Amino acid sequence: QVRLVESGGGLVQSGDSLRLSCAGSGRTFGNYAMGWCRQAPGKERDFVAAISRKNSTYYSDSAKGRFTISRDNAANTVYLQMNNLKPEDTAVYYCAASGALAEIFQGYADYWGQGTQVTVSS
Repeated sequence: QVRLVESGGGLVQSGDSLRLSCAGSGRTFGNYAMGWCRQAPGKERDFVAAISRKNSTYYSDSAKGRFTISRDNAANTVYLQMNNLKPEDTAVYYCAASGALAEIFQGYADYWGQGTQVTVSS
């Protein structure tokens, strides 16, 4: 079992930056691909970013060039650095752990955190 806890969300203005953290307990992060997905009201959970066991990174079109995902397996922590935030980035952001990287691209995972709210005002 893996327990994931997100932190770092908040209310910011357009153009601001924010760094989300995902702290894990249980099985080591080294066994999983990790990622971030987000969900806005009335919408399904969508892929944002992922990082493989070998530290290859992947991003949605909207995140590419603005967001950076990284991992520290020794600390069981995954980060999402978000720069130049826009109102359309407003959503609950969820940390994900999966034995299959491709699952995260589809908004699925083996384990999820409870989410952290990110709100971007104009």
